[in-house]
Amino acid sequence: MKHTDPAIRVMMMPRDTNVHNTIFGGVILSHIDQAGAIGARREGCRRVVTVAMDKIEFHKPVHVGDVVSYFTEIVKKGRTSITVRVCVESDRFDTHENVSVTSANVTYVNINKDGKPEPIEG
Repeated sequence: MKHTDPAIRVMMMPRDTNVHNTIFGGVILSHIDQAGAIGARREGCRRVVTVAMDKIEFHKPVHVGDVVSYFTEIVKKGRTSITVRVCVESDRFDTHENVSVTSANVTYVNINKDGKPEPIEG
């Protein structure tokens, strides 16, 4: 995937660290979910709920001060569901090196105000 415009970009703060002084994996997972939902909205979804997230494998740690970018691309678009690939990159605070952290495919269902599946627009 050619990364150009991230769905979100976040600077990691001390409150996000674990006992090893790296960023909690759960913080990254939460941002993956948010970025994927933004990617789904760009494709015509109004409101989505997360149905599944595939295997996550962290290749590099993320540190306080790193700026983490979440890039999205559509993998599959059905009538009421959509799968979005989210790739995570970290710009190191101290070295400005850009490293690949992880990626995941996240599946969402587009729902109406009553929580029922609704066709994706567009």
